[in-house]
Parts: sequence; structure tokens; C-alpha cells
Amino acid sequence: MDFINPSSITAPASNYSQGVLVPAGGRRLVISGQIGMTREGKVVEGMEAQLRQTWKNLIEVLKAGGMTHTDLVKVTTFVTDRTSVGLVRQIRDEAMQGHRPASTFLVVAGLAMPELLCEIEAEAVKA
Repeated sequence: MDFINPSSITAPASNYSQGVLVPAGGRRLVISGQIGMTREGKVVEGMEAQLRQTWKNLIEVLKAGGMTHTDLVKVTTFVTDRTSVGLVRQIRDEAMQGHRPASTFLVVAGLAMPELLCEIEAEAVKA
């Protein structure tokens, strides 16, 4: 995969890439929105705990698909609190360990359940 950051546009605001060029023939995994819910069905409390659980769940889906965080090509993060951008970046950076997929960050009025503060969907490709 080629991570695209053209010098003719502004540099990414954080640790992500403006685009990812995926080679033909790769296996593609589309990951539904993951939330801060444990295996037992309990939504954890607080933005940080939900973000950490959400990333844990997303990594588990990657593993089940035979992939790792380095196969992620696109991550979309939804949060209900605009002030959480720094925390979102910190926890994403920990999960990504230097990997820089394309990324979108959205602040939304609400998610599927009122206690949810964040949701993350992603796409991965195994080249």
C-alpha cells in the first residue's frame, strides 16, 4: 500500500494520511461501527474508557479477519463531544503504533444508544 500525502495540499493535522493507494487483488475487510461495549454487553463509562474498548473491539475484528492494525487503510471516528479530539488522537495513536491510515473525525449529535459517546468504523486491506 502507498500512503499518499501530496505536498500540494495541507499536511495532515495529526497522525494519518490524506489517502491510501491499495494494490489490486488485496483482501478487503469492512468493519462495522465498533462501540465501547464489552463482550458481556456492558457499555463502559466515560469517553476514555469507551474509546479504549472501541479500539480493543476493532482490533479483535481485525484479528478474526487475519489482519492487524497495519492493514487498516481508513478509519472513521464518530464522537458526541467536540472537546474529545485530543483524547481521540492520543488513543488512536496508541492503537496505530505509528501506522497512518486515512482518517475522518466527525462530531455527531448522538449515536444509536444514548450512553454511547463514540463509534469507530474502519476498512482494512491485506495486500
